[in-house]
Amino acid sequence: MRTLCSSTLIGEFFVIGFAGLVAMKHPGLSQATVWSVCGGAMLLCVLLCGVLTRPGALAVGWALQIGLIVSGLVVGGMFFLGAVFAALWWASIHYGRKVDVIRAQHERAQQDGAQAA
Repeated sequence: MRTLCSSTLIGEFFVIGFAGLVAMKHPGLSQATVWSVCGGAMLLCVLLCGVLTRPGALAVGWALQIGLIVSGLVVGGMFFLGAVFAALWWASIHYGRKVDVIRAQHERAQQDGAQAA
């Protein structure tokens, strides 16, 4: 699960950075505001990659997905991209858990085979 979720978060890192470039053209926002928010979200993406196995990390990831969708209020395209990344986040968790189970079964089968030999 960690690999899939980390890949999604790194993709989001870049999307948030590009959205920040677009948001800089918004007349009601200062560059400091845009980059404080975008930089914080980008930092959160990177930090989450390192703590995905800890309790609460997935919930923080979901909060990030909601924030990404809500950012569509400033950059209209983010409604769509936020929904896409929320779907990717769900898929990363769902299929990542399945992969973890299959990997654990495979490792157990290998250990059992090594003990039998």
